[in-house]
Amino acid sequence: MAEEEDVKVHRGLIGVYFEHSPTTFIDGRAGELRYRGYSIHELAEHSTFEETCYLLLKGGLPTRAELAAFDSELKAARTLPEPIYDLIRTIKSAHPMDVLRTAVSALAAFDPETADNAPAPTLRKGVRLAAEVPMIVAAHHHIRNGRPPVAPDPALGHAANFLYMLKGERPSADSAMLFDKDMVLHAEHSSNASSFTARVVAGTQANLHAAVTAAVAALSGPAHGGAAEDVMRMAQEIGDPGKAAEYVKRKRANKEPVTGFGHRVYRTEDPRARHMRAGVKRLSQAMGEPKWYQILEAVVEAMRPYARHGVNVNVDFYSGVIYYLNGIPLDLFVPIFAVGRVPGWTVQVLEQMENNILIRPLLHYTGPGLRPYVPIDQR
Repeated sequence: MAEEEDVKVHRGLIGVYFEHSPTTFIDGRAGELRYRGYSIHELAEHSTFEETCYLLLKGGLPTRAELAAFDSELKAARTLPEPIYDLIRTIKSAHPMDVLRTAVSALAAFDPETADNAPAPTLRKGVRLAAEVPMIVAAHHHIRNGRPPVAPDPALGHAANFLYMLKGERPSADSAMLFDKDMVLHAEHSSNASSFTARVVAGTQANLHAAVTAAVAALSGPAHGGAAEDVMRMAQEIGDPGKAAEYVKRKRANKEPVTGFGHRVYRTEDPRARHMRAGVKRLSQAMGEPKWYQILEAVVEAMRPYARHGVNVNVDFYSGVIYYLNGIPLDLFVPIFAVGRVPGWTVQVLEQMENNILIRPLLHYTGPGLRPYVPIDQR
Protein backbone atom coordinates (compact mmCIF):
# COMPACT_ATOMS: atom_id res chain seq x y z
CA MET A 1 0.00 0.00 0.00
CA ALA A 2 1.20 3.54 -0.79
CA GLU A 3 0.86 4.69 2.79
CA GLU A 4 3.28 1.97 3.91
CA GLU A 5 6.11 2.89 1.53
CA ASP A 6 9.53 3.65 3.00
CA VAL A 7 9.78 7.36 2.17
CA LYS A 8 12.66 9.70 3.03
CA VAL A 9 11.07 12.86 4.44
CA HIS A 10 13.07 16.10 4.49
CA ARG A 11 11.32 18.02 7.28
CA GLY A 12 11.37 21.75 6.64
CA LEU A 13 12.74 20.88 3.17
CA ILE A 14 16.23 21.06 4.71
CA GLY A 15 18.88 20.48 2.09
CA VAL A 16 16.37 20.24 -0.76
CA TYR A 17 17.03 22.22 -3.95
CA PHE A 18 13.77 23.03 -5.72
CA GLU A 19 14.94 25.41 -8.47
CA HIS A 20 17.91 27.08 -10.16
CA SER A 21 18.64 30.77 -9.47
CA PRO A 22 21.19 33.26 -10.86
CA THR A 23 20.63 35.81 -8.10
CA THR A 24 22.00 34.87 -4.68
CA PHE A 25 24.92 32.60 -3.83
CA ILE A 26 25.30 31.35 -0.25
CA ASP A 27 28.08 29.13 1.10
CA GLY A 28 26.92 28.37 4.61
CA ARG A 29 30.13 26.64 5.69
CA ALA A 30 32.44 29.38 4.44
CA GLY A 31 30.07 32.16 5.53
CA GLU A 32 29.86 33.68 2.07
CA LEU A 33 27.02 35.65 0.48
CA ARG A 34 26.91 37.21 -3.00
CA TYR A 35 24.28 39.11 -4.95
CA ARG A 36 24.58 38.48 -8.70
CA GLY A 37 28.22 37.45 -8.16
CA TYR A 38 29.18 40.46 -6.02
CA SER A 39 30.40 39.86 -2.47
CA ILE A 40 28.12 41.20 0.23
CA HIS A 41 31.21 42.71 1.84
CA GLU A 42 31.94 44.91 -1.17
CA LEU A 43 28.29 45.85 -1.57
CA ALA A 44 27.92 46.72 2.12
CA GLU A 45 30.99 48.93 2.07
CA HIS A 46 30.66 50.59 -1.33
CA SER A 47 27.12 50.26 -2.66
CA THR A 48 23.80 51.90 -1.76
CA PHE A 49 20.35 50.39 -1.41
CA GLU A 50 19.26 51.98 -4.69
CA GLU A 51 22.25 50.53 -6.54
CA THR A 52 21.81 47.11 -4.89
CA CYS A 53 18.11 47.16 -5.72
CA TYR A 54 18.99 47.85 -9.38
CA LEU A 55 21.57 45.06 -9.32
CA LEU A 56 19.10 42.52 -7.98
CA LEU A 57 16.22 43.48 -10.24
CA LYS A 58 18.12 44.04 -13.48
CA GLY A 59 21.10 41.71 -13.15
CA GLY A 60 24.06 44.09 -13.21
CA LEU A 61 25.49 47.22 -11.65
CA PRO A 62 24.10 50.43 -13.19
CA THR A 63 25.96 53.23 -14.87
CA ARG A 64 25.64 56.65 -13.28
CA ALA A 65 22.87 57.57 -15.72
CA GLU A 66 21.02 54.29 -15.18
CA LEU A 67 21.21 54.70 -11.42
CA ALA A 68 19.91 58.28 -11.63
CA ALA A 69 16.96 57.13 -13.74
CA PHE A 70 16.21 54.27 -11.36
CA ASP A 71 16.44 56.59 -8.36
CA SER A 72 13.98 58.96 -10.06
CA GLU A 73 11.61 56.03 -10.68
CA LEU A 74 11.75 55.05 -7.00
CA LYS A 75 11.16 58.62 -5.83
CA ALA A 76 8.27 59.12 -8.25
CA ALA A 77 6.55 56.12 -6.65
CA ARG A 78 6.62 57.64 -3.14
CA THR A 79 2.89 58.09 -3.01
CA LEU A 80 -0.07 56.23 -1.56
CA PRO A 81 -3.71 56.40 -2.67
CA GLU A 82 -5.88 58.23 -0.13
CA PRO A 83 -8.02 55.11 0.50
CA ILE A 84 -4.87 53.36 1.78
CA TYR A 85 -4.46 56.10 4.40
CA ASP A 86 -8.14 55.63 5.29
CA LEU A 87 -7.55 51.90 5.65
CA ILE A 88 -4.56 52.49 7.92
CA ARG A 89 -6.67 54.81 10.08
CA THR A 90 -9.36 52.12 10.34
CA ILE A 91 -6.94 49.43 11.55
CA LYS A 92 -4.41 51.68 13.28
CA SER A 93 -4.54 49.65 16.53
CA ALA A 94 -3.35 46.46 14.82
CA HIS A 95 0.24 45.26 14.89
CA PRO A 96 2.37 47.08 12.27
CA MET A 97 2.98 43.84 10.36
CA ASP A 98 -0.75 43.18 10.15
CA VAL A 99 -1.29 46.73 8.91
CA LEU A 100 1.48 46.35 6.35
CA ARG A 101 0.13 43.03 5.08
CA THR A 102 -3.38 44.44 4.73
CA ALA A 103 -2.22 47.65 3.05
CA VAL A 104 0.00 45.83 0.54
CA SER A 105 -2.93 43.61 -0.37
CA ALA A 106 -5.18 46.66 -0.77
CA LEU A 107 -2.65 48.37 -3.04
CA ALA A 108 -3.49 45.74 -5.65
CA ALA A 109 -6.81 47.54 -6.17
CA PHE A 110 -5.03 50.76 -7.19
CA ASP A 111 -2.05 49.63 -9.26
CA PRO A 112 -2.81 49.96 -12.99
CA GLU A 113 -0.77 46.84 -13.81
CA THR A 114 -1.86 44.54 -10.98
CA ALA A 115 -3.14 41.73 -13.22
CA ASP A 116 -0.29 41.87 -15.75
CA ASN A 117 2.26 39.20 -14.85
CA ALA A 118 4.62 39.86 -17.76
CA PRO A 119 8.23 40.58 -16.70
CA ALA A 120 8.31 44.32 -17.46
CA PRO A 121 5.13 45.30 -15.59
CA THR A 122 6.02 42.97 -12.70
CA LEU A 123 9.38 44.71 -12.43
CA ARG A 124 7.68 48.12 -12.46
CA LYS A 125 5.26 46.97 -9.76
CA GLY A 126 8.23 45.79 -7.68
CA VAL A 127 9.85 49.22 -7.89
CA ARG A 128 6.59 50.85 -6.85
CA LEU A 129 6.18 48.48 -3.91
CA ALA A 130 9.76 49.20 -2.82
CA ALA A 131 8.75 52.86 -2.54
CA GLU A 132 5.29 52.25 -1.09
CA VAL A 133 6.13 49.78 1.70
CA PRO A 134 8.25 52.28 3.70
CA MET A 135 5.49 54.85 3.27
CA ILE A 136 2.94 52.44 4.75
CA VAL A 137 5.14 51.66 7.76
CA ALA A 138 5.90 55.33 8.45
CA ALA A 139 2.32 56.51 7.89
CA HIS A 140 0.91 53.91 10.27
CA HIS A 141 3.43 54.86 12.95
CA HIS A 142 2.27 58.50 12.87
CA ILE A 143 -1.44 57.74 12.51
CA ARG A 144 -1.49 55.39 15.50
CA ASN A 145 0.13 58.13 17.55
CA GLY A 146 -2.43 60.75 16.51
CA ARG A 147 -0.17 62.56 14.06
CA PRO A 148 -0.53 63.18 10.33
CA PRO A 149 1.85 61.20 8.08
CA VAL A 150 5.09 62.92 7.05
CA ALA A 151 5.38 63.59 3.33
CA PRO A 152 8.47 62.16 1.60
CA ASP A 153 11.47 64.40 0.90
CA PRO A 154 12.57 64.07 -2.75
CA ALA A 155 16.03 65.35 -1.82
CA LEU A 156 16.72 62.29 0.35
CA GLY A 157 17.78 58.81 -0.66
CA HIS A 158 15.68 55.74 0.09
CA ALA A 159 17.01 54.92 3.57
CA ALA A 160 17.33 58.54 4.71
CA ASN A 161 13.83 59.35 3.48
CA PHE A 162 12.36 56.38 5.34
CA LEU A 163 13.96 57.58 8.58
CA TYR A 164 12.72 61.10 7.86
CA MET A 165 9.14 59.92 7.25
CA LEU A 166 9.31 57.78 10.37
CA LYS A 167 10.75 60.37 12.76
CA GLY A 168 9.70 63.67 11.21
CA GLU A 169 13.25 65.01 11.20
CA ARG A 170 16.20 64.56 8.90
CA PRO A 171 18.51 61.80 10.17
CA SER A 172 22.20 62.29 10.79
CA ALA A 173 24.51 61.21 8.00
CA ASP A 174 25.72 58.31 10.16
CA SER A 175 22.20 57.07 10.95
CA ALA A 176 21.19 57.30 7.29
CA MET A 177 24.32 55.43 6.21
CA LEU A 178 23.75 52.64 8.73
CA PHE A 179 20.12 52.24 7.67
CA ASP A 180 21.16 52.17 4.04
CA LYS A 181 23.73 49.46 4.82
CA ASP A 182 21.17 47.51 6.83
CA MET A 183 18.81 47.51 3.84
CA VAL A 184 21.59 46.35 1.52
CA LEU A 185 22.31 43.45 3.85
CA HIS A 186 18.64 42.47 4.11
CA ALA A 187 17.69 43.02 0.46
CA GLU A 188 17.82 39.37 -0.62
CA HIS A 189 18.71 36.00 0.90
CA SER A 190 17.80 33.21 -1.51
CA SER A 191 14.99 30.84 -0.54
CA ASN A 192 14.23 31.98 2.99
CA ALA A 193 10.73 31.40 4.37
CA SER A 194 9.12 34.60 3.06
CA SER A 195 10.79 34.40 -0.36
CA PHE A 196 9.79 30.75 -0.72
CA THR A 197 6.25 31.75 0.22
CA ALA A 198 6.30 34.43 -2.48
CA ARG A 199 7.44 31.84 -5.03
CA VAL A 200 4.74 29.36 -4.01
CA VAL A 201 2.10 32.06 -4.55
CA ALA A 202 3.66 33.19 -7.84
CA GLY A 203 3.72 29.54 -8.91
CA THR A 204 -0.07 29.57 -8.94
CA GLN A 205 0.12 32.47 -11.45
CA ALA A 206 -1.09 34.94 -8.86
CA ASN A 207 0.17 38.51 -9.22
CA LEU A 208 3.08 40.26 -7.48
CA HIS A 209 0.87 42.00 -4.91
CA ALA A 210 -0.55 38.64 -3.85
CA ALA A 211 2.95 37.15 -3.59
CA VAL A 212 4.35 40.07 -1.56
CA THR A 213 1.29 40.05 0.71
CA ALA A 214 1.96 36.39 1.45
CA ALA A 215 5.66 37.11 1.96
CA VAL A 216 4.84 39.80 4.52
CA ALA A 217 2.60 37.29 6.30
CA ALA A 218 5.45 34.76 6.43
CA LEU A 219 7.91 37.37 7.67
CA SER A 220 5.58 38.32 10.52
CA GLY A 221 6.21 35.01 12.24
CA PRO A 222 8.81 35.29 15.04
CA ALA A 223 10.75 32.28 13.76
CA HIS A 224 11.58 34.24 10.60
CA GLY A 225 11.47 37.99 11.09
CA GLY A 226 11.46 38.54 14.83
CA ALA A 227 15.14 38.15 15.72
CA ALA A 228 16.09 41.84 15.79
CA GLU A 229 13.21 42.66 18.12
CA ASP A 230 14.05 39.72 20.37
CA VAL A 231 17.73 40.69 20.57
CA MET A 232 16.82 44.15 21.82
CA ARG A 233 14.51 42.65 24.42
CA MET A 234 17.36 40.37 25.48
CA ALA A 235 19.75 43.32 25.79
CA GLN A 236 17.19 45.17 27.91
CA GLU A 237 16.70 42.11 30.10
CA ILE A 238 20.45 41.72 30.65
CA GLY A 239 20.78 45.42 31.36
CA ASP A 240 24.50 45.40 32.16
CA PRO A 241 27.52 43.88 30.34
CA GLY A 242 28.63 42.20 33.56
CA LYS A 243 25.43 40.13 33.64
CA ALA A 244 25.73 38.74 30.12
CA ALA A 245 27.80 35.65 30.98
CA GLU A 246 25.34 34.54 33.65
CA TYR A 247 22.42 35.14 31.28
CA VAL A 248 24.01 32.93 28.61
CA LYS A 249 24.92 30.27 31.15
CA ARG A 250 21.33 30.13 32.39
CA LYS A 251 19.93 29.94 28.87
CA ARG A 252 22.26 27.14 27.87
CA ALA A 253 21.57 25.21 31.09
CA ASN A 254 17.85 25.36 30.31
CA LYS A 255 18.52 24.31 26.71
CA GLU A 256 17.04 27.59 25.49
CA PRO A 257 18.39 29.40 22.41
CA VAL A 258 20.23 32.68 22.77
CA THR A 259 18.55 35.15 20.44
CA GLY A 260 20.65 36.37 17.53
CA PHE A 261 22.77 33.22 17.30
CA GLY A 262 22.49 30.43 14.79
CA HIS A 263 21.12 30.41 11.26
CA ARG A 264 19.51 27.78 9.05
CA VAL A 265 22.18 28.10 6.34
CA TYR A 266 25.30 29.51 8.02
CA ARG A 267 27.59 27.23 10.04
CA THR A 268 29.98 30.10 10.72
CA GLU A 269 29.34 33.77 11.48
CA ASP A 270 26.69 35.34 9.26
CA PRO A 271 28.79 37.36 6.75
CA ARG A 272 26.43 40.31 7.11
CA ALA A 273 26.93 40.66 10.86
CA ARG A 274 30.35 42.29 10.79
CA HIS A 275 29.03 45.28 8.87
CA MET A 276 26.48 46.03 11.57
CA ARG A 277 28.88 45.46 14.48
CA ALA A 278 31.08 48.48 13.76
CA GLY A 279 28.02 50.63 13.10
CA VAL A 280 26.43 49.73 16.44
CA LYS A 281 29.65 50.57 18.25
CA ARG A 282 29.97 53.94 16.56
CA LEU A 283 26.30 54.89 16.87
CA SER A 284 25.98 53.83 20.52
CA GLN A 285 29.02 55.93 21.42
CA ALA A 286 27.80 58.91 19.40
CA MET A 287 24.43 58.80 21.15
CA GLY A 288 25.95 58.44 24.60
CA GLU A 289 24.61 54.92 25.17
CA PRO A 290 27.67 52.66 24.78
CA LYS A 291 26.25 50.03 27.12
CA TRP A 292 24.11 48.47 24.39
CA TYR A 293 27.13 47.66 22.26
CA GLN A 294 29.00 46.48 25.34
CA ILE A 295 26.15 44.15 26.31
CA LEU A 296 26.04 42.63 22.82
CA GLU A 297 29.80 42.07 22.76
CA ALA A 298 29.65 40.49 26.22
CA VAL A 299 27.01 38.07 24.94
CA VAL A 300 29.19 37.27 21.90
CA GLU A 301 32.13 36.52 24.21
CA ALA A 302 29.98 34.31 26.44
CA MET A 303 28.75 32.41 23.38
CA ARG A 304 32.23 31.90 21.91
CA PRO A 305 32.60 28.31 23.24
CA TYR A 306 29.55 27.28 21.22
CA ALA A 307 30.84 28.66 17.91
CA ARG A 308 32.55 25.36 17.09
CA HIS A 309 29.09 23.79 17.03
CA GLY A 310 27.94 26.23 14.35
CA VAL A 311 26.10 28.56 16.73
CA ASN A 312 27.36 31.94 15.56
CA VAL A 313 26.09 35.48 15.54
CA ASN A 314 23.69 36.46 12.74
CA VAL A 315 22.88 39.79 11.11
CA ASP A 316 19.86 40.55 13.27
CA PHE A 317 21.98 40.44 16.42
CA TYR A 318 23.15 43.99 15.76
CA SER A 319 20.33 45.47 13.65
CA GLY A 320 17.86 45.85 16.51
CA VAL A 321 20.16 48.08 18.54
CA ILE A 322 20.60 50.39 15.55
CA TYR A 323 16.82 50.73 15.29
CA TYR A 324 16.48 51.25 19.05
CA LEU A 325 19.18 53.95 19.14
CA ASN A 326 17.23 55.78 16.45
CA GLY A 327 14.20 55.87 18.74
CA ILE A 328 12.22 53.28 16.78
CA PRO A 329 9.68 51.16 18.74
CA LEU A 330 10.34 47.44 18.96
CA ASP A 331 7.19 46.49 17.05
CA LEU A 332 8.55 48.27 13.96
CA PHE A 333 11.71 46.17 13.77
CA VAL A 334 10.14 43.46 11.58
CA PRO A 335 8.40 45.97 9.26
CA ILE A 336 11.83 47.56 8.73
CA PHE A 337 13.07 44.14 7.63
CA ALA A 338 10.23 44.11 5.09
CA VAL A 339 11.17 47.59 3.84
CA GLY A 340 14.57 46.28 2.80
CA ARG A 341 13.39 42.91 1.48
CA VAL A 342 10.93 44.07 -1.21
CA PRO A 343 13.49 43.87 -4.06
CA GLY A 344 14.43 40.34 -2.97
CA TRP A 345 10.81 39.22 -3.00
CA THR A 346 10.32 40.83 -6.39
CA VAL A 347 13.29 39.14 -8.02
CA GLN A 348 12.22 35.77 -6.60
CA VAL A 349 8.76 36.24 -8.13
CA LEU A 350 10.29 37.29 -11.46
CA GLU A 351 12.44 34.17 -11.48
CA GLN A 352 9.47 31.96 -10.64
CA MET A 353 7.33 33.47 -13.39
CA GLU A 354 10.12 33.18 -15.97
CA ASN A 355 10.04 29.39 -15.92
CA ASN A 356 6.95 28.74 -13.88
CA ILE A 357 5.89 25.46 -12.34
CA LEU A 358 3.31 24.91 -9.64
CA ILE A 359 5.18 24.19 -6.39
CA ARG A 360 3.42 21.18 -4.99
CA PRO A 361 5.51 18.94 -2.68
CA LEU A 362 4.16 15.76 -1.12
CA LEU A 363 3.20 14.80 2.42
CA HIS A 364 3.96 11.25 3.54
CA TYR A 365 0.78 9.80 4.97
CA THR A 366 1.18 8.17 8.41
CA GLY A 367 -2.49 7.87 9.43
CA PRO A 368 -4.66 4.74 9.75
CA GLY A 369 -5.23 2.32 6.88
CA LEU A 370 -8.51 1.97 5.02
CA ARG A 371 -11.46 1.99 7.46
CA PRO A 372 -15.13 1.17 6.77
CA TYR A 373 -17.59 4.02 7.19
CA VAL A 374 -20.00 3.41 10.08
CA PRO A 375 -23.43 5.10 9.93
CA ILE A 376 -23.92 7.61 12.71
CA ASP A 377 -26.67 5.64 14.51
CA GLN A 378 -24.34 2.61 14.79
CA ARG A 379 -21.38 4.42 16.41
